[in-house]
Amino acid sequence: MTDAAARGHQEPHLEQFLVFLQKSPFNMLLFGLAVTTGGMLLWPLVARPLRRTQEVGAFEAVQLINRRDALVLDVRDTGEFAAGHITNAKHIPEAQLADRVKEIEKHKSRPIIVSCGTGSRAPAVSGALRKQGFAEVFALRGGIAAWQQASLPLEKS
Repeated sequence: MTDAAARGHQEPHLEQFLVFLQKSPFNMLLFGLAVTTGGMLLWPLVARPLRRTQEVGAFEAVQLINRRDALVLDVRDTGEFAAGHITNAKHIPEAQLADRVKEIEKHKSRPIIVSCGTGSRAPAVSGALRKQGFAEVFALRGGIAAWQQASLPLEKS
């Protein structure tokens, strides 16, 4: 089959689809909704390589803590931290980080693992710490929720 014949064979399907979409605004709405939700499902896969933040899973974090004496920085609110946190974690709520960054200055040479509740706040904090000269900063992928899901222990204060 030649290219022209192949195109001619496919064009009626495209034309039929476009006619179908134009028949009703509801069809256009459903098609737009399908494209949007498909994009939303694919976005995390596309965006992950574009992030500047390095992430580690729960077991990778345990290895960093045990093998390289990594500091765990918990940036959740006080109530969340008291309900359960990683053993020996340093607690500095995200809102206070700019004012209290001097408390962790002495740990610049150690890896730092930033943890939050679900992993949504940690990447931003990790980026901010990198800008302030901390070399090895990692966000805990999935946060404390992922830590618990991996059946790793939490300590309460």
